[in-house]
Amino acid sequence: MGRYCLSKALIFRVFCILSLGWIGFTQPILGEEAGNPAAGEGKATACVACHGNDGTSTIPDYPHIGGQNAKYLETQMRQMRDGERDIPLMAGQLDSMTDQDLKDIAAFYASQPGKIGQASPENLELGERIYRGGILDKNVAACTACHAPNGNGNTLAGFPRISGQPIGYTIAQLKSYREEERTSDEYVSGMMRDIAARLTDNEIEAVANYIQGLY
Repeated sequence: MGRYCLSKALIFRVFCILSLGWIGFTQPILGEEAGNPAAGEGKATACVACHGNDGTSTIPDYPHIGGQNAKYLETQMRQMRDGERDIPLMAGQLDSMTDQDLKDIAAFYASQPGKIGQASPENLELGERIYRGGILDKNVAACTACHAPNGNGNTLAGFPRISGQPIGYTIAQLKSYREEERTSDEYVSGMMRDIAARLTDNEIEAVANYIQGLY
């Protein structure tokens, strides 16, 4: 067995969490009205300042949301609107939005091309090892389990596309999970917090760098 293979117990745990996440995200979709990308473009005017016309942010520490899967975007916006995810810069931005507004905005950005970034050579090998193989002796699962080998995530399960995300943004989110400041992973039993808690700053920076150049 290779150095970076996961234990059977950890593989089973990840499988169970993914199964629960898939059930939790796909069942509601069946009875819901889909978002309208054309309507969403008109409703997204306030988003342009930070996230760009097509969801590609020009601000280094802000996320690219173009090409992101619609279910993930909708869920995160709903959490922000309802006070379940606290982001000071987003305060008040979504307060007047209906559920259908959020679906439309999410559908619009999901229809846009995703950003392709460039990774730095520094710590690139370590980042790739963590992303593709996890860290066996720390019980850290490979990122590919949820986010796919190319970083495109899992649309049905609602797992986000992370390919090309700015390194500063990814570092900030992983550290926020590690410090229990971000708790939007409840639907997968806190899996992101559990993983991030096992990572050092150097490991977080390495995997964030790799993700920036992943596509």
